[in-house]
Amino acid sequence: MKPPRREPTALRELLDILAGRIQRVDLRLIDELRDRWRREADPVLAQRCRLEHIDRGVLVISVPSGAFAERVREETPAILAIFSYLGPRAPTALRTVQKEL
Repeated sequence: MKPPRREPTALRELLDILAGRIQRVDLRLIDELRDRWRREADPVLAQRCRLEHIDRGVLVISVPSGAFAERVREETPAILAIFSYLGPRAPTALRTVQKEL
């Protein structure tokens, strides 16, 4: 029995996939959020934690340790309030990921 022949993926299909991924990430928005984060967040959090991206309304924040993750969780309402000026584009939840910064 001959193995199935794998046809190369059409460039058009690959570009459609890439365009879909790019549309989900607004780089200007995350830059705006990072600027506001540096100005308005708790100075220790702003210095040690980094806003990574927003995925379906969830703001992903890199933290250097579990202690910082807990602090972000405790301050979730205040952190979300920083970005409430965005209206419907504002994040509605937070998620932390531990990452050496």
